[in-house]
Amino acid sequence: MPASSLEIDHVTKHYGDVVALQDMTFEVCAGELFGFVGSNGAGKTTTMRIALGVLAADSGEVRWNGEPITFATRTRIGYMPEERGLYPKMKVLDQLVYLAELHGIGTNEAHRNAENWIGRLGLRDRRLDEVQKLSLGNQQRVQLCAALVHEPEVLVLDEPFSGLDPVAVDVMSKVLRDEANAGVPVIFSSHQLDLVQRLCDRVGIVRNGQMVACGTVDELRASGDVQLVVDAPDASPEWPAELPGVTVVATNGTRRTLLLDAGVDDQTVLKAALATGEVTEFSRHKPSLAELFRNVVSEGNAV
Repeated sequence: MPASSLEIDHVTKHYGDVVALQDMTFEVCAGELFGFVGSNGAGKTTTMRIALGVLAADSGEVRWNGEPITFATRTRIGYMPEERGLYPKMKVLDQLVYLAELHGIGTNEAHRNAENWIGRLGLRDRRLDEVQKLSLGNQQRVQLCAALVHEPEVLVLDEPFSGLDPVAVDVMSKVLRDEANAGVPVIFSSHQLDLVQRLCDRVGIVRNGQMVACGTVDELRASGDVQLVVDAPDASPEWPAELPGVTVVATNGTRRTLLLDAGVDDQTVLKAALATGEVTEFSRHKPSLAELFRNVVSEGNAV
């Protein structure tokens, strides 16, 4: 499969006076798992629908391999909507074969592909069941099969892990990583930030229709405010209050997490801690993706 990339270039979308997207810009490259996160209504689904041609942008462009998206290229995208788009009374195997054929795949190949994905996603025993008779988690697995059955060149998945138990999450995670390793650009939205942090190569955080942070998890975690974890067992509880530009944000026994203002030297903090006696811990705290997300979205900061 040739190297490929999906580019969202300064896409803007309004609904009357409501700004759904404002200059949304990012790229998902070949072999990359890109996590797209934000609060409800932030613009994630709108971005995905514009990429698929379901919605039209007011301005900006979506490109595939450097060229504007066309109907022909959209047929090579695997899309998994947040709302299930399956036929409830149709059997799993028949449905997947039918969907593959809609993408122009011959019947024999469609059957092979359907059986392959049914097996990989642990649905072999349910292949002849009607979708409506499956659990919500298994319906979610079928929905992913439907996005993959025509062997797409890019995957766009809206909340693919919703409603899955831990075993199913592991199965789906492996499938997405395998697809990325095969050179497929994969973008998915999720509110499960611990999963995004563990799985994704890069993450984009969107707020009010704008991309406010984008990079690898390590880059994003390193870009936040400087915090130190200090354990000085012999110090008085008030010892950090004497340091200018230092705020205590968490206390656990004698262990304190300190927020440093810009320009404050962490060695000054260490010197002050050592002056109180033994220091058993002195380390820089990197916020989790969830902590960073809360900071960026709740406080309106950008990183």
